[in-house]
Amino acid sequence: MVDGLDESGSQGRTVTRVDLAESVYRCVGLSRKESAALVQMVLNELSDALAEGETVKLSSFGSFVVRSKSERIGRNPKTGIEVPITQRRVLVFKPSSVLKARVNGEAAEDED
Repeated sequence: MVDGLDESGSQGRTVTRVDLAESVYRCVGLSRKESAALVQMVLNELSDALAEGETVKLSSFGSFVVRSKSERIGRNPKTGIEVPITQRRVLVFKPSSVLKARVNGEAAEDED
């Protein structure tokens, strides 16, 4: 397995909240309970900001942006009948050039 991909090029395992808390536990030296609480606090802050429509930018990682999509007419793919799609907000992740380069195994300069 190379860079999270197996020989077929498919994704390896999924990193979970527990994995993040375990990394904090190993690297920072907090207890497991404190590490899990810290990860939960960070995720809550991110969620709250996004729910308020704010952009969350994590330097050298990427930005989470909330976009509004207006109402439009869609089509049921099985029947071909037109169906209204209601107005909604969607969450978009835009990776930084540093993250893109790392995923592709390239070197990149840090960005702010």
